[in-house]
Amino acid sequence: MDRDFLIDLFADFGPVTIRRMFSGFGISADGTNFALALRAGLYFRADEATIPQYEAEGSQPFQYQTRAKTVTVNSYWQLPARLFDDSEELSVWARAALAAAQRAALKKRPKAKKATTKEPAPKKAAARKTVAKKKKAPKRRKA
Repeated sequence: MDRDFLIDLFADFGPVTIRRMFSGFGISADGTNFALALRAGLYFRADEATIPQYEAEGSQPFQYQTRAKTVTVNSYWQLPARLFDDSEELSVWARAALAAAQRAALKKRPKAKKATTKEPAPKKAAARKTVAKKKKAPKRRKA
């Protein structure tokens, strides 16, 4: 898949940003990455709310092979091939993928720390001071 093909594919969805990533492209909207276009296909972000749709279509999660094992990435699922011919339904799936990516981003955000009224701990004894030795200037010879 090339950049122009992806732009056309997401035309009904709306504007997307396409950036080189791994051996393909990362696709984002509103600053959130929600899809990967790789040699093996197009993968959309999924979560517990959307994975059942992919399973019903017979899709598989993204997988890659290392020297030792096959790694499965359950947060990205392959887009069903039938959606490449139905741009309206593809845009519905893309919106669901964007929503899944936004939910995941909310889970990752650090929670705000509660304000504490504790008084600061007393300062520890002053650390040892090391005095740097002054270097003596070399003596000048009289001519």
